[in-house]
Amino acid sequence: MTERSILVLVASICVAVVAAGTAHGARLADWGPAASVESLPGSSREVNTEFLDGCPIQSPDGSRLYMASNRPGGAGGIDIWVATRTDPTSGFGLPVNLGAAVNSAADDFCPTPVRGGGLFFVSTRGGGCGGADIYFTRDHPVSGWSPPERLPCASGGGPNTGANEFSPSYVEDRGREYLFFSSGPDIFVSERPHGGFGPGRPVAELNSPADDLRPNVRKDGLEIVFDSTRGGGLPDIYAATRPSVDAPWSPPVPLGPEVNTPFAETRASLSWDGRTLLFGSSQPGEGGADIYIATRAAR
Repeated sequence: MTERSILVLVASICVAVVAAGTAHGARLADWGPAASVESLPGSSREVNTEFLDGCPIQSPDGSRLYMASNRPGGAGGIDIWVATRTDPTSGFGLPVNLGAAVNSAADDFCPTPVRGGGLFFVSTRGGGCGGADIYFTRDHPVSGWSPPERLPCASGGGPNTGANEFSPSYVEDRGREYLFFSSGPDIFVSERPHGGFGPGRPVAELNSPADDLRPNVRKDGLEIVFDSTRGGGLPDIYAATRPSVDAPWSPPVPLGPEVNTPFAETRASLSWDGRTLLFGSSQPGEGGADIYIATRAAR
């Protein structure tokens, strides 16, 4: 896969109108109109650039915005960057490259932070299972980021395959751990019963004959957003819900015209409380792809 094709897949971030769900017991309203993430008060004017910026996702506490970008100053190709803020209602500051401990001369993208300083991400660096693979690293308070570890290949009982894996999304429920991701044209889920994550199994109710990619699951495991070409054109953001983590997902629905445009919308992500949606879009903006944000309230 070429750098350009990965950037096109990765560099958009989604926002839209999704069927109302339940997060932390609260009934949620529809998504409001999406806007550039730089519309947040006090935002740096360098969150979006003339380059490709996408794969946005907040840290669990909302203080950091992780993203992927091919802007200058990185290790090469696409790198993972992070911007911080001190107020949960304010904008994010100037993005900083995560550094050589995480980024490489290859493409590094689809960051997914988890509690405790952990970070799942995807990389095309050498020595993998083929294509883009899922890695994990942890930010230690003293020593910084640990050397990234690739999750095992399918031949060794793990989730990485010879296809391209994208957008790992971690969910924990009553001691059970799940990792949602896309591989090839479909969405998969891997469970970690003991030790590492096992082989991925396709999530049949979410997949279609089209490309269904880059899932992100709400913290409680009851809502999922992903991008799909099932509409017949460029990727749009779709969402599905379920009443429990053991139940099947509802039929996916597109998020609607306030989020989905005639351009490509990809890699949507939900905040920890489920009230903020970030995504990438290739609609006209500062560069080839920019980061957008939408919010919703309890009702």
